Amino acid sequence: MNRKPLAFRMRPAHINDIIGQDHLVGDGKILNRMVKAEQLASMILFGPPGTGKTSTAFALAKSLDLPVKILNAVVDKKKDMEIVVEEAKMTGHLVLILDEVHRLDKAKQDFLLPHLESNLITLIGCTTSNPYHAINPAIRSRCHLFELHGLTEKHIKTALIRAIDDPINGYGELDITISDKALEHFAISANGDLRSALNGLELAVSSTPKNSENQVIIELSTAEECMQKKSFSHDKGGDAHYDVLSAFQKSIRGSDVDAALHYLGRLIEAGDLDSIARRMVVIAYEDIGLANPQAGPRTLAAVEAAERIGFPEARIPLSVAIIELCLSPKSNTAYKALDAALADIRSGKSGEIPSHLKDSHYQGAKNLGRGVDYKYPHNYENGWVSQQYLPDSIKSRQYYVPKNTGKFEQAIKQVYERIQSDKKKHN
Repeated sequence: MNRKPLAFRMRPAHINDIIGQDHLVGDGKILNRMVKAEQLASMILFGPPGTGKTSTAFALAKSLDLPVKILNAVVDKKKDMEIVVEEAKMTGHLVLILDEVHRLDKAKQDFLLPHLESNLITLIGCTTSNPYHAINPAIRSRCHLFELHGLTEKHIKTALIRAIDDPINGYGELDITISDKALEHFAISANGDLRSALNGLELAVSSTPKNSENQVIIELSTAEECMQKKSFSHDKGGDAHYDVLSAFQKSIRGSDVDAALHYLGRLIEAGDLDSIARRMVVIAYEDIGLANPQAGPRTLAAVEAAERIGFPEARIPLSVAIIELCLSPKSNTAYKALDAALADIRSGKSGEIPSHLKDSHYQGAKNLGRGVDYKYPHNYENGWVSQQYLPDSIKSRQYYVPKNTGKFEQAIKQVYERIQSDKKKHN
């Protein structure tokens, strides 16, 4: 009996057997062209778990009948790579499939680089991380980068049926009947992860006794038990995490309540209250800002309540705050105004503080002209008097550009514009 996992046994032996990834292996596409030209280049395959990165790498090597070795950058040592290189010298060339390539340390990298340069080794690295973030430039610059996409439910159903029918690597020798609902549940619950679906099918087949007619019947209830919880591709430290956070903020900024709640749900499923809390408070001030100033304190109160009570109840105050943030008017004028001021300062546009604004609370300050002629606004009607506050070199600079979003900012816009008008009259 074959003890290797079903997902391992069902790895494609040729690129024509790869399910999905038509943008790479379809007729006329880049990996297909490499195989037809018999010119396999070093590459990095990246994408979500279970999309077939290692399987695609293996199929590429086998399609060209090239010797192939599979190592893991975390588990395998430099000594293992030295053995692979010696084998490559004996055969003249070898394909090294390196899983978790983003974890390749400097010693292993320095050892491999000359052999990639000489084409003794063709490296196919596999990773779930974004190679532009996670992979050393020395390796990245020597490899083509190809992204694999998550598989659709149709792709996963095709793979499951193939595994059931395959008499050599799958369950073709068994009389298996799977209901449409069970098949659909495997496909949906896998969330684009084919390995998860195949693992679920394997558990279902191995745990289901044959009936009196020597059949294995897999119903929906069996599929539900074997898949348990929907496979959720979201590593708190990985790229998918930051993609979700980005989509979360952009959905709130775009006032899409349903999308924001969806991405909040993903973050909750990942159990990442810290990131949720931080991002929500940032959003309240960055994207809502002066359009609804009370959104900030209310969001902070909701976050503190969520942190105090924890999941699952934490979702309740979070949902309230998210809906308010989504449906609040939006304004980024406050922090944009500060950014404009910072840009001036960092580019050397600061100038000397006007003398009448300088500190005068020390003996001799008046002799130096410090604080002389300063006009105390509270001594004037409406609490305002025209006087210069910015340095001479930037005295006419305006950083704040108000918007008509929300009653609060509309009100302060009127005050701001009136003050600007009065300043111009007195200048």
